[in-house]
This record gives sequence, structure tokens and C-alpha cells, in this order.
Amino acid sequence: MNNCETGMKDAIMKAQEDGQQGLAQQTVSGALPSPMVALARRARLASRTLAQSPSSARDKALWAAAAAVREARSAILAANAKDLEASTAGAAFRDRLTLTPERVEAMAAGLEEMADLPDPVGRVLEEWTRPNGLRFRRVATPVGVIGVIYESRPNVGADAAGLCIKSGNAVLLRGGSESLHSARAIHAAIQAGLRAADLPEDAVLIAPDGDRAHVAEMLGAAGLVDLLIPRGGRSLVDRVQKEARVPVLAHADGLCHTYVHSAADPAMARRIVLNAKMRRVGICGATETLLIDAAIAPSLLPQIVGDLAEFGCTFHADAEARAIMPDLPVATEQDFSTEWLDAVLNIAVVDGVDEALDHIQKYSSSHTEAIVTSDEAVATRFLNGTDSAVVMWNASTQFCDGGEFGFGAEIGIATGRFHARGPVGVEQLTTFRYEVIGTGQVRT
Repeated sequence: MNNCETGMKDAIMKAQEDGQQGLAQQTVSGALPSPMVALARRARLASRTLAQSPSSARDKALWAAAAAVREARSAILAANAKDLEASTAGAAFRDRLTLTPERVEAMAAGLEEMADLPDPVGRVLEEWTRPNGLRFRRVATPVGVIGVIYESRPNVGADAAGLCIKSGNAVLLRGGSESLHSARAIHAAIQAGLRAADLPEDAVLIAPDGDRAHVAEMLGAAGLVDLLIPRGGRSLVDRVQKEARVPVLAHADGLCHTYVHSAADPAMARRIVLNAKMRRVGICGATETLLIDAAIAPSLLPQIVGDLAEFGCTFHADAEARAIMPDLPVATEQDFSTEWLDAVLNIAVVDGVDEALDHIQKYSSSHTEAIVTSDEAVATRFLNGTDSAVVMWNASTQFCDGGEFGFGAEIGIATGRFHARGPVGVEQLTTFRYEVIGTGQVRT
């Protein structure tokens, strides 16, 4: 370990200790009602400074944070090793929890990519002049304080912090107990970036521990937290959406479909389906159901199944698919409604694009759907026929990722109908205000 890494490790440990002592003092004194409310109040104050800071300062913080993440790589990986040692979860969960040198570098590179993005704050979204001479402008502004509740994936903390800094928002992070050591180490590096840019460290705060009570405190923090974003399993997201007194931006499941149309190039279809399912099985953009046209299924389906089986994939198939491959296990209604997040694929044979769309309408979680075809008219019918947040043509569903969209990173995938849909990047973390400029007009 070099001197920079040693110094950063010491800084991380000191920041963690200081933060815990400060919270303990606040709670004992009775000055503030709970740790998370105390943190939210601090974030609220910091958000005012951050919202008014120049883009150059926020970009400087991101560049410095990226450098701090790289300097702290050994400390971050050591912290992650503690989390992994304590984990008893299965392979898919451990994959989400695991940090590698490459993933640490990806976090740093993502922060730099965010710094290079145009400033989303202060953009004039629209402007017009009324007959009375009044000029109107709709201008992008930060949301305020964003609460992010996430499980298992420690890199979410870096992505969320970077996106919030870039968009002028303070952020309150609550990571899961399973990733607590990793989250603290990453958080300390982010705060080092804020200090380097003379921005308030309280712009990025993290829960002191994995206590589940902190979630309830965040859900009830109306007036202190402006927007909640949960990143985790269905039980977490359902709870947040049910109990929150704060607006929520979320998706419950990533039940994604890939439809191989009869006019698909076979080699392309095999390549896309293999990647969409098996590149990383534990992410929300992984394909969970393959739909394939009856006209090509007898020749192409055995090849696709063989490709995936070589990588350890198992299957659940409908009656039409099993008529072609009798050894495939039977798919139940529940299977088609399940987000596996594992090396498991549902298979259904359909008769054309409309039947594929009907299947998607019935089972989809409105996350991401893809079609593989060389027929532009069919592709257009598919793209226009699904209301999912992201629809793809001749591409893997695993491209549903903020970094791949050019956002630098994402804070989550939104599948609702309001404010934002799909990967949530810096522009989606702004709201707007109206500015009205007059020359002395009064209303009659």
C-alpha cells in the first residue's frame, strides 16, 4: 500500500469514527429526535449551498472524488472483503455485493464522466413572451434533498452521490447492513472530493449503521427529504412505496423480455439473447423471458438453449416450446411473473408481434423490452406497442444502464409515468421553476 492509500485509509477510518461520535452526541443531547432526521436537517442546510454553487465547483468535487476513490482502492477493497466474509447470500447476491479493482475503477471513471456532462442546473427549458410583453422562462433547478435507500450494491452510493452533486442536490444515503463497510469507505472518498472543492461535506451523508429503523425515519421525513429512491428487492420497494410520506421514484421489478421475430438474423439473435440473459444475471436489465416466433422456433430455439446451457442457464418453457424440446421443464404462470435475477430463463413461443406484445402486456414490469428483427415495420410496431420505460431494437436489454445511455451513471431505473422514466441521470434529478420578467406591467 502506498502513502496515498495509507493516508486515505486513515482518513476513511477517522471520518467514520467522527461521524458516529457526532451522531451519538446529538442523539444523547436530545437536540435532534433521531440520527436520520439529524442527518436530513444537515443535508437540507447543505443543499442550499450546493444548489447555488457554480458548475465548476461541483465538477471539481467530482474530479477530486474520482481521484480519492482511486487512492482509496485498497481500503475500499479491504472493506468490501469484510462485507463478503460476513455474507451468507447466494451467488447472484454476492455478485452485486462484490467489488473488484475493475469495479472500483468504473466508479471513479463514472464520476469523471459526470463531471464532463453539461450542467443540468439553470438550463432554460422553454421561454416565451405574452402579448402584454411579459417574458416567461422555465428553468431547471435541483430537487433539494434526495434520499437513496439501497441494498447490497455498494457502488450505488458512489453513483448516487456523483449524480446528486452534479445536479446540485444533497443526498442522504442508507445502504444495507450487508454492504456497510464498503459503503462507508466509498462515502469517505466522496466527502474528500467535496472538501477539495470547498463544498459542504454534508451534501453527501450516510446512515451510521444498517439499523432498519433508519428506513422508517427516512420514509417519514416530509419537509426534510424531497424525493426517495429505493434500490433493492421487491420487499424494500413495496414498503417504500406503501409507507413513504415523501415522493418516491422507483421500480419494483426488472422483468425484461427479448422477442426474437421471424425476420431476425439467427446469429445476431443468438448473440443478443446470450448477452441479455447471461452477461450479469443479477441486474435489473437482465432478460428474464425469451419470446420467439413459431415460424423460426424449431430451428433456432435449440441453438439458443444450447448457447445458454453452456453457461449454466436453466429454463422454464411453455407447451409450444416443449413440443420442440420436450426435455425442457414446464413453465408455470408464476414463472412468467418472476424476476429471477439468476441463471434462469422463461421461454414462450408466440405467433407474431401482436402475440408477443400481448404476453409483454400481461407479465411485464414496464422496465425494458427488446425485439430482434430485420423488419423495420415490425420493429416500429413493437417499439410503439409497449409502454415500458425502455424499448430496444436489435440490442441487449443489459444496455438499460445510465452509463450506457451517456449519463455517466444512474441513480436507478424509473418505471412510473411521472417526472422521469428509464435510467435516472442528472437531468432527471432536476425540477424547474418559472421566471417572469416584466417592464412594469400590472394586471387589470
